[in-house]
Amino acid sequence: MADQRILELIKQQLFDRWNLFRQEHPEEVIDLSRADLSETNLSKMNLIRADLRGADLSSADFWEASLSGAYLAEANLSNANLTKADLSYADLSRADLSDAVLREANLLGALLMDANLSRADLCEANLKEAIITSTQLSQAQPLDECL
Repeated sequence: MADQRILELIKQQLFDRWNLFRQEHPEEVIDLSRADLSETNLSKMNLIRADLRGADLSSADFWEASLSGAYLAEANLSNANLTKADLSYADLSRADLSDAVLREANLLGALLMDANLSRADLCEANLKEAIITSTQLSQAQPLDECL
């Protein structure tokens, strides 16, 4: 269950304070599992290795956010802006990324098993070494430039 103290910091959008806290306490486990952060501005936030499993992140803005190694299994990221986000080695298995914008996102080594990327914008996304077994990619744009 999501840590309410952390959730309040994020909802108040105290990004400088948050990122400083993450720098000073990189080992701290960030539990935002099942949190409702839909339509929240999370741009440039340090969410490295954060637990966001089952979270509602629909229509959230993750522009240039650091999500490397984050646990996003079963998260709802539909319509989210993940432009230039670092999702390297993130677990996105069974996540809903339908209609998400992943332009120039780094998905190096990401786990996308059974994820829904229908109609996602993958232009210039780095999908090297990503595991896309059983991933839904119907109408994703433009696959020929991304794989």
